[in-house]
Amino acid sequence: MTTQPRFHLAFPVHDLALARQFYTGLLGCGEGRSAPDWVDFDLFGHQIVAHLAPELIRDDVHNNVDGESVPVRHFGLVLDMASWQTLADRLTGEGVHFLIRPQIRFKGQPGEQATFFMKDPSGNALEFKAFADIGQLFAR
Repeated sequence: MTTQPRFHLAFPVHDLALARQFYTGLLGCGEGRSAPDWVDFDLFGHQIVAHLAPELIRDDVHNNVDGESVPVRHFGLVLDMASWQTLADRLTGEGVHFLIRPQIRFKGQPGEQATFFMKDPSGNALEFKAFADIGQLFAR
């Protein structure tokens, strides 16, 4: 049996308490190890680490993608469509402010996908996406 590798991502935050509220409270991530200046989170089985480094936070570069202004620096997950819809509905119900609201991007084109963008309390952009056909993940 082959298992999919898990990614590890470290990113800056300005406040660890707010990061904990967002990642555990809103997104439902489990918390792993921590120290006074960092904390591990389990993001759908992947390890992300919030590091206290407010001087590194910036959000000033965007690209146009299918008519939307997408933050260049972002991270996220590719979920199955049912999980994506459940998360999008839950976050919408929580009144989350979306940078890019839940929608289908590239309709009728290669790479058609469901997507939404949001920010954590430190301004880090996250994208959650899904494909009706996962074979379109790298379609051209």
